[in-house]
Amino acid sequence: MAFDLNGKTALVTGASRGIGRAVVETLAAAGARVAFTYRSSTDQAQALCRQLEDAGSECLVFQGDAANMSSAEEAVGGVLKAWGAIDILVNNAGITRDGLMLRMSEQDWDAVVGANLKSAFNFCKAAYRPMMKQRSGKIVNMSSVIGVSGNPGQTNYAASKAGVIGFSKSLAKELGGRGVTVNVVAPGYVETDMTSGLSDAARKALLDTAALKRTATPQDVANAVHFLVSSAADYITGHVLHVDGGLAM
Repeated sequence: MAFDLNGKTALVTGASRGIGRAVVETLAAAGARVAFTYRSSTDQAQALCRQLEDAGSECLVFQGDAANMSSAEEAVGGVLKAWGAIDILVNNAGITRDGLMLRMSEQDWDAVVGANLKSAFNFCKAAYRPMMKQRSGKIVNMSSVIGVSGNPGQTNYAASKAGVIGFSKSLAKELGGRGVTVNVVAPGYVETDMTSGLSDAARKALLDTAALKRTATPQDVANAVHFLVSSAADYITGHVLHVDGGLAM
């Protein structure tokens, strides 16, 4: 079956909760052996791994800062040592530190660009040679509707997520000849901890703008990732798949 991931190995960054957790659960349910990274939510990460193992899946967990190259090398190396291959890489790790640029600190800029964009570089760099040698692989990098349309108070976030798109398109051209696809998922507003602070007025404005008149769930995004890492998407690369209910039309 096109969406069957039996025998595949996957690594998902920033996956102890929210979208990343849904991606991990979805890929494991499709048959993949799944490793994931987290930064600080140890209890949630360990609980997720136990959940997968109780369901009969193989699981690896790595703690670290995705913005550091050493964390990426440790995780990719750990997957290769345990399972011998890395077939799927999903770069989901990310943060927000919103505020008008007038008051945005250099630290807030660097932190967001590091967590959202440099982390994708780090893990893609670490997986580059192994996937080239395999002559196969699926990479999905997480962007955002904000990286396409922009948003006041999110210049750092918008820049990082727009950078993910340009980075992914360039990498797709580098790796295509070796059978490796690189695609982007660009969610709209998703019901996660990251968006839980939205005011009622802001939430209403989003619902009014979206063609589907609802926010997304983490599972909506995970389903798109599942498609792009499956054999159903073998001839898709350099693509940005919007999962935004029509916000970016």
